[in-house]
Amino acid sequence: MQYRRIYHPGACYFFTVVTHRRYPWFAEPEAVEQLRTAIRQEKARRPFAIGAFVVMPDHLHAVWTLPDGDSDYSIRWRNIKRAFTALIADNRRPVVSASRRYKNEQAIWQRRFWEHRIRDERDFVQHIDYIHYNPVKHGLVGRPVDWPFSSIHRYIGQGVLPENWGESPITLDSGIGWE
Repeated sequence: MQYRRIYHPGACYFFTVVTHRRYPWFAEPEAVEQLRTAIRQEKARRPFAIGAFVVMPDHLHAVWTLPDGDSDYSIRWRNIKRAFTALIADNRRPVVSASRRYKNEQAIWQRRFWEHRIRDERDFVQHIDYIHYNPVKHGLVGRPVDWPFSSIHRYIGQGVLPENWGESPITLDSGIGWE
């Protein structure tokens, strides 16, 4: 079976991007800042709006909205992954398998990523909630606000969410975050 991505100009998407073998590249704040740098650089080249974002030790989730007339999220992720990888010191890079060496790949990221086209406002809100609750789901913190690498801080600062949001377990529609 061949996986086919859906490209719709100007659409909003939920993404899950995972590190190779779930290595915790983002366990250190410096690595998260390097990722942010890679994202800023790509946004400057190919704009997109970030609706929500969370960086976990070994994966990240994001909601992006692409500009009208533009549907190429794949090149954006490729460039972000490539830019982050370039910032990793050679002596920290893992040994590359023959398969990855043949394809000129590093062993930093899983080859693919998950995407889900956001269908409507409810779907958007549910995926934002999933992103913000993810550190609690994975047992990293007791409250979403306690995770430093999350857009929840922007949502709280703008008054969209209260600071105590997610202190009680949240309920999501079936399938949210498991695309």
